[in-house]
Amino acid sequence: MFRISKEFHFSASHQLTSLPADHQCARLHGHNYVVVVELAADELNEHGFVRDYHELSPLKRYIDESFDHCHLNDVLGHDRVTAECLARHFYDWCKAHLPETVSVKVSETPKTWAEYRP
Repeated sequence: MFRISKEFHFSASHQLTSLPADHQCARLHGHNYVVVVELAADELNEHGFVRDYHELSPLKRYIDESFDHCHLNDVLGHDRVTAECLARHFYDWCKAHLPETVSVKVSETPKTWAEYRP
């Protein structure tokens, strides 16, 4: 099995309104997010790639145009804007555009991350 990964960055705010009012994440706050998409294939294509990294450019565009410096509650239209939910959201988007997608990780801080891998 061959695997490749690519990392993307964006900054955004969110608010987890379902948490108790005294929870720090219930307040409006922001993160510098890191998204890592992983693709895999049993065989390489005719060029020796799982997928040409350049073909991941639409994901960068999607993140830059729809998420960077935005309020995630507004972007996604709900209050379930945890790293876990973002990982699932980006996985679904990637899988629809890049069938070799096997997982997506989302990090809110350098020491924490969530991963969606079906």
